[in-house]
Amino acid sequence: MKELIDIHTVLSTPEDMEDNHDNPGEASDALNMILHTIYQNVNDDINIQTLEAMLQKAWEFWHKEQQLTDIDDDDLRDWVDQMLATWDDSDLEPD
Repeated sequence: MKELIDIHTVLSTPEDMEDNHDNPGEASDALNMILHTIYQNVNDDINIQTLEAMLQKAWEFWHKEQQLTDIDDDDLRDWVDQMLATWDDSDLEPD
């Protein structure tokens, strides 16, 4: 079901990051790497609402994080792995 979400509509642009980062292009690249990693690592048959919630959580968590560009890609991927391993749908509203 994840193919129903076009990941390119979720990705950030440097303009999205300008207010919070000294290097918005680098911050946007880092956030986009996180979003792509989530998308690539979830099961193909994931519930759309779950995937949307995961992507939204990543956006909300990392968008304003000043240290985003100081964290290496491996540590960001570890964050994604941890989020996926501990994800709980109980906070999602029923359809």
